[in-house]
Amino acid sequence: MLPTALASFLREHDVAIRDDEARRVLAHAITRGRDGFPLERPVPKRIEAAIAELVDRRPIEILERATDPADGFVKYLFRLHDGALAEAVRIPLEKKDHFSVCLSSQAGCAMGCLFCATGRMGLERHLEAWEIVAQFVAVRDEAPGRVSGAVFQGQGEPLHNLDRVTQAARILSSPCGGAISGSAITISTVGLVPGILKLASDPPPWRLIVSLTSAVDDKRRRLIPAAGAWRVEDIADAVRAYQRAVGGRVTIAWVLLGGVNHGPDEVEALERLFDGVPLRFNLIDVNDARPDGFRRATDAEREAFRDALQVLGAPVVRRYSGGVARHAACGMLASTKTMS
Repeated sequence: MLPTALASFLREHDVAIRDDEARRVLAHAITRGRDGFPLERPVPKRIEAAIAELVDRRPIEILERATDPADGFVKYLFRLHDGALAEAVRIPLEKKDHFSVCLSSQAGCAMGCLFCATGRMGLERHLEAWEIVAQFVAVRDEAPGRVSGAVFQGQGEPLHNLDRVTQAARILSSPCGGAISGSAITISTVGLVPGILKLASDPPPWRLIVSLTSAVDDKRRRLIPAAGAWRVEDIADAVRAYQRAVGGRVTIAWVLLGGVNHGPDEVEALERLFDGVPLRFNLIDVNDARPDGFRRATDAEREAFRDALQVLGAPVVRRYSGGVARHAACGMLASTKTMS
């Protein structure tokens, strides 16, 4: 909860609490990650008793931590109260002793992306806002340094669970919540048009990444079946509306599939769809552990695509996707144990 919600909740149960006391309680529980009383700056005993009685404070269970020896990415496997599984990843940043957390918004995913292990799981259920925040707190509290960012790029499609994701993002950016900057929070989507338009209508302080992967409609519908409910033209129009609302460049993520989505047809489609829209491209190597899965683009294919994208006048960055050895990288989260 945010402080105003906690205060309203307790008042509805005839428990008087000031707003500053609500902030104190939440900072104790979320910012400092402490369960139980008393607080460093105490609140009345009646408030402690009411919270103990009325508020669900169950933690989520860490089943496994798996560290990639090559780059220090750490994958966490969580079991939730009903037995559902979800994963998060602690990501080392370039700044020494600083980390970000990749969070799941769903157990599984309904999008069915052919190149993604999570998509092949199907959707079990949405995660509640508190389950998303609990992932962050659990990973943050074990980090050997400062966690200064969060990305909604784990299991699930964040805009398919938009209300709970935005609630979690508000808590993570609250001074008495995760206490991280809104600009250090990123929400990713494979292109759910209603969600993009909703964010455009009330621009949030966090960033949006649109994982397009193909701008050729028939091809994209094959690669991302559920997102095929919207044509690439619809997605481009929504991105245009979002960019006008927030300003700056919109980041387009592109999972490079060797021999599939880096040809002239893609560049021509991008040029037509996004004419005049300031963009930034993140090129991400596919991570498909299946023997018959998608292959990574060769260096020559990647460089040729990067060069061809220059016609759009957009910065192009090859984004590192770490944790491959522990199935912690983009597209590999499938709620399975990994030998530590």
